[in-house]
Amino acid sequence: MRILLKLFLILTGLFLITCVLILRPVPIVKEDKALEVSGMVKTIYEGGVNDVVFLLEDDQTRYYINRGLEMGLDLERLQKELTGQEVLIKYPKYWTPLDWNDEIKHLSKLVYRDSVYFNELIPL
Repeated sequence: MRILLKLFLILTGLFLITCVLILRPVPIVKEDKALEVSGMVKTIYEGGVNDVVFLLEDDQTRYYINRGLEMGLDLERLQKELTGQEVLIKYPKYWTPLDWNDEIKHLSKLVYRDSVYFNELIPL
């Protein structure tokens, strides 16, 4: 009986830890704490629930702006202006069990040339 109770407590603890890791929000970080990548935009499409997803050439990672279409981003405009162009993407260091391979990144800032298309980073 004690073994079952211990097993139940361990499984409950693991379940709670997993829930916390899955449900915690993506952090909004200061700009100097954000990771960055630059690359040529291969494609831009709608994903999830009104998310805007960016794929870069020679990069397996999908970068997404959560609910970007609800925030007023225009998917057609982004596709027309940024596909085939070199952009700078900044994102927070963040991991979730829903993305075991670490192939999906929450895009926090998108820059093309001198234009900022999206920014939710905390200013310095």
